Amino acid sequence: MSQYFIMLLLATDTSGKHGSIALAECGLADECRIIEVVPLAGGTFSAQLVPQIAALLAAHGFSKRDLAAFAVASGPGSFTGLRVGLAAIKALAEVLCQPVAAVSLLQAVAAAHGEAKVLAALDAGRGEIYAGEYDARKGTTAFGERLLTLAEFLAAADTRLTLTPDHAVAEAARSAGLRVEEIERPRSDAIARLGWKKILSGQTVLPEQLEANYIRRSDAEIFAKGGR
Repeated sequence: MSQYFIMLLLATDTSGKHGSIALAECGLADECRIIEVVPLAGGTFSAQLVPQIAALLAAHGFSKRDLAAFAVASGPGSFTGLRVGLAAIKALAEVLCQPVAAVSLLQAVAAAHGEAKVLAALDAGRGEIYAGEYDARKGTTAFGERLLTLAEFLAAADTRLTLTPDHAVAEAARSAGLRVEEIERPRSDAIARLGWKKILSGQTVLPEQLEANYIRRSDAEIFAKGGR
């Protein structure tokens, strides 16, 4: 990596049962050297996240003042987990006045493969699936990320390759005779690399504009309005 224009970037992912934080040195050539990825145990993100960030920085001789950019998994995923991760990054970015990139977990799934057009899919529970069609070479969605029923998902998958880290989704696609590849769930190092590309292209958000991409409304909203 070039010795010029090296920025320290912090990335977090608290979207699932387990999460992680990553520290990376990033440069102008779309490249990020991942310094370390620290796993976070599910269910205790609110207690772990800030202390683990401080410990990660200290372990490599940095302080929060050295952070020059942030990337955060914005969803879809756990409502509680996403709120914790976004709140921590929002606070740090606001105090330090540094850029933030919000990265969709579906985009991170799609980026795991070099094929031109893929359907990224995540198990949403309740027999539903989060899906987004991506051109992996361009990193853009052909249609907005959506919450689909199983039947809608199988119809959307059609002939394109489906990528998913969730076994149940992969099995459903295989049973329907569709092309599917089961991959490892993206971690915060993938969020860091995608986030840095967004930052370089100016796709950043102000801390006060940083919001979760839930795709599905929370149970409280559903019950209050009598259904989806």
